[in-house]
Amino acid sequence: MFIPHEIYIGEVFIPPMLVAGILGVITASITAKIFNKYHLSKHFFYPPLVVVALMVVYTIVFGWLIIPF
Repeated sequence: MFIPHEIYIGEVFIPPMLVAGILGVITASITAKIFNKYHLSKHFFYPPLVVVALMVVYTIVFGWLIIPF
């Protein structure tokens, strides 16, 4: 199985974990907006900590999909 070491966009080499991190941040912010829209964030003790935890979880999941172990 081919594991990418760098992603090539134009003439710029980007590390795969940077792409996974950016996707994790975007997905976590979308999830936080959905939580706020439906008033689900009031059930959390400290909602910003939940957003950071979601960023970590989504980054790990996207990293696992982009860079398989």
